[in-house]
Amino acid sequence: MTIVLSVFLTDILPIFIIAGIGYLLASRLQASVKTLAHVVFYALVPCFVFRLLVTSKITGPQAGRMAALAILVMIAMGLLARVAAIPLHLDRTALSGFLLVTMFSNGGNYGLPVVLFAFGDEALPHATVYFVTSSILTYTVGVFLAATGRRSVPQAILGIFKIPALYGVAGAVVVLITGASVPLAIMRPVELLANGAMPVMILVLGMQLHRATKPDRPAVVLAAVALSLLAAPLVAIGLTWLLGLTGVARQAGVVLASMPTAVITTILALEFDVAPAFVTNVVFSTTLLSPLTLAPLIAYLGH
Repeated sequence: MTIVLSVFLTDILPIFIIAGIGYLLASRLQASVKTLAHVVFYALVPCFVFRLLVTSKITGPQAGRMAALAILVMIAMGLLARVAAIPLHLDRTALSGFLLVTMFSNGGNYGLPVVLFAFGDEALPHATVYFVTSSILTYTVGVFLAATGRRSVPQAILGIFKIPALYGVAGAVVVLITGASVPLAIMRPVELLANGAMPVMILVLGMQLHRATKPDRPAVVLAAVALSLLAAPLVAIGLTWLLGLTGVARQAGVVLASMPTAVITTILALEFDVAPAFVTNVVFSTTLLSPLTLAPLIAYLGH
């Protein structure tokens, strides 16, 4: 009970406070969620990804196994979601949204603090490797999935190369490979914009909640929630055993894989018009219910 309360107060309540402000902006001032989503997508997120990569220390075989874990979890969850979608009879757009919410978890503003709280500083570098890998997957595979909901496959592939976050990743890779130092005149504005990415993303979530209605198919939302909060931990536990991850690496990887649906999926859903109301409902539901699954999971991993 103490763990559940601590997780709620330190990680979930702040998110809902910011989301509540976004809700009020939309309901009282009729602020445009689409405009703010564009700001996040084209300005804040590329800087956030670039800074995260250039400041992360990703080296060694353990880092490689953590990166492999993030990739395999995403693939496994995608396969499970595709199978689960068969009896649900989803159309192309709904299927893209369903895959988005089940394949990508909230490892950043939620997952990293939970890992730090539960397992200490030693686990944080492992969690960072997982998060960086999953971030790259989100802005490549995730963007592709969102784009295919409304476009042909060739158009979706071309659309990936128009995503600014991808160039943030490419720029960071160049810096890391060459060992070049980023000029202060460039790094300072990047850091300022990066600092705004997470809170503004949560504002967008709150603003989107104002537009959300009762889901047309609650069973589809329930299926996505079950996959994200119940199936993902089991998948991650099995994969950590397969990859030989132990100790804090195993703890960090399993917890990050078991986080609620990533807030960025609401941005992608809005940007590509892929079932945004459904995606928002799943993000909200998984975030609200996540302490019920995370608390026993953390207790299990701690022994």
